[in-house]
Amino acid sequence: MKANWRITNDPLPLAWKGRNLQVDLGAEEWLTAEQQQRKIAVEVKSFLRESRVADLEQALGQYTLYEAILKETEPDRELYLAMPLDAYAELFEGEQFAQILVATNRLKVLVFRPQTEEIIQWIP
Repeated sequence: MKANWRITNDPLPLAWKGRNLQVDLGAEEWLTAEQQQRKIAVEVKSFLRESRVADLEQALGQYTLYEAILKETEPDRELYLAMPLDAYAELFEGEQFAQILVATNRLKVLVFRPQTEEIIQWIP
């Protein structure tokens, strides 16, 4: 909400083939100059386990599944994986281990500071 998004769903339900899944958040932003609405879904992960790579693997599984379902059910909604700044710095900047996911357009990332609930960076 601090970035001028309106939370529309907390969580955002995803119904698919008799299963009920949930993305952590659904949000909307009105682009006033264009009179269009931008819609996103955000899967928030804490990356608290000892292995951040294992956390990333699990998050990618959910992200891939949710993205495929959203393409079928809400093709105008973009999916983002939200991760804390320290996890992003370790996986994408320091080691650059996961940078391949962004470089190949396989992942959209929202980097946030957990203490202040502030969005630091959007990575399309």
